[in-house]
Amino acid sequence: MTDWELSKHPRFAGVAGPVLVCVMDGVGCGAQDDGDAVWLAKTPALDFLSEQPATTLLTAHGTAVGMPSDADMGNSEVGHNAMGAGRTFDQGAKLVDQAIKTGRLFAGETWQALASRVVSNDRTLHLIGLLSDGNVHAHIDHLFALLRAANAAGVRRARIHVLLDGRDVSETSAPIYVERAEQVLAEINSNGRGTRDYRIASGGGRQTTTMDRYGADWRIVERGWKAHVHGDARGFSSALEAVETYRAEIPGIIDQDLPSFVIVQGDGKPVGPIEDGDSVVLFNFRGDRAIELAQAFEQDDLKAFDRGRRPDVMFAGMMEYDGDQHVPKTFLVTPPAIDRTLGEYLVRNREMQLATSETQKFGHVTYFWNGNRTGMFDEKYEKYVEVPSDRVSFDERPWMKAAEITDVVLAELRSGKIRHGRFNYANGDMVGHTGKLRAAVLAVEAVDLCLARILPVIEKLNGALIVTADHGNCDEMFEVDAKTKSFATDKTGKRKNKTSHTLNRVPFYIYAPSVDIRIAAKLTKPTLSNVAGTTLQLMGYTPPRDFEPGLLDV
Repeated sequence: MTDWELSKHPRFAGVAGPVLVCVMDGVGCGAQDDGDAVWLAKTPALDFLSEQPATTLLTAHGTAVGMPSDADMGNSEVGHNAMGAGRTFDQGAKLVDQAIKTGRLFAGETWQALASRVVSNDRTLHLIGLLSDGNVHAHIDHLFALLRAANAAGVRRARIHVLLDGRDVSETSAPIYVERAEQVLAEINSNGRGTRDYRIASGGGRQTTTMDRYGADWRIVERGWKAHVHGDARGFSSALEAVETYRAEIPGIIDQDLPSFVIVQGDGKPVGPIEDGDSVVLFNFRGDRAIELAQAFEQDDLKAFDRGRRPDVMFAGMMEYDGDQHVPKTFLVTPPAIDRTLGEYLVRNREMQLATSETQKFGHVTYFWNGNRTGMFDEKYEKYVEVPSDRVSFDERPWMKAAEITDVVLAELRSGKIRHGRFNYANGDMVGHTGKLRAAVLAVEAVDLCLARILPVIEKLNGALIVTADHGNCDEMFEVDAKTKSFATDKTGKRKNKTSHTLNRVPFYIYAPSVDIRIAAKLTKPTLSNVAGTTLQLMGYTPPRDFEPGLLDV
């Protein structure tokens, strides 16, 4: 049985006022060059914070946040998991890797049922997911493993529905991944000598097709449903033709924004709509952008859009995307079991807390922060405030909803009711993903302006403000050539925009003017998992024994 009582720190009483954690999503510490939007931005508040005595840098990628290797970039999901849990858990990418390599995934009941359903009835296996090796939402190698296992199990016909990335990987790299997929499909079809029919059936860019989150824009899921299930989208002879045609028609478009499409036969009919009796696997392992499609397949009373014909299929996710609501009902790999988070400890100790962000990141300061848990632990001690996001390209309004989030934070601070608060400014990440440098600079400046509004209130209330980030993004807005270490260019000599996360460390600043604090020198490799323990120190508590230690020398 868990002992939930937090012990008072024996030597440090903490601050008298509230303790806040600000997550500047996607704001890492870059090379301070002309591709670093954080360095290019005018940031008097961040400059001031960087001069405080309690500052350091945190590792926010790789094994430090539960990814398979240190070559793997961090992301918002694993970053908020680590900050909220105070410990590092193996994450989806690593768990799926292990399940595939050991064969455990294919020996499991779910995979066996999916395969046997289509083999025994001569139906089709459909695989839907992000086609890239970004390893944030999915990995193309997982798809290939599923295809080869399906072939080995005797599945005669398979269709893949490809969501094009250009966000966790290079912004116009879709043809590379499409060609890799076509090679694997051709290999299976060739070796099958006429007994196999494996093809790409539909697709679209991840920002237009299927991968919405937090109910921000269900029209994205509706487009995907129409393309994947009904074969209802613009038709092309191949996925590569779709990409090349859209690029020619819409100059400057990047992969994540490509419209949806279907692959059609010579008679114009789609090659792979989803029909009764089929099996469907959503092979994304990350939950936030997978939940809504899973709900579209599983919920009887879905009201978000008109699904039209809803096929009778066996549907499974790569993982369980929501452990509280059990979405989906069937999945291939068990997700990490994250328990005893900072939020739950504070509730059990009757400390009132606030969580707020705009729609694009609201689930990160609630669901992911709380260990992939939907809803509150106890509404008596929690207040969640969602600020609705705009439905426009983020580079068009790089300030996003930072001001409105700040309004919420300041109102709650002045109410005197909260002891802890966490809030996320989505600007650095969402604008960074567009690849637009000037917009990213403005995004960072908008965040800085909001921090400047909060600092004097923290001082007045004798509180503390932790400012950090979940990973880097807008700190590298151009791709760097691995050999020359200079900016990569295209055939015309133009620098290649970078839209993915970075491997850079992230800032960690504490503003607590009412106390004399320093970072402990003995902690030489701090990570995001140290954030929870540091928050508890500032609140006058000793972190639980199995939490990563707080960073303060107290």
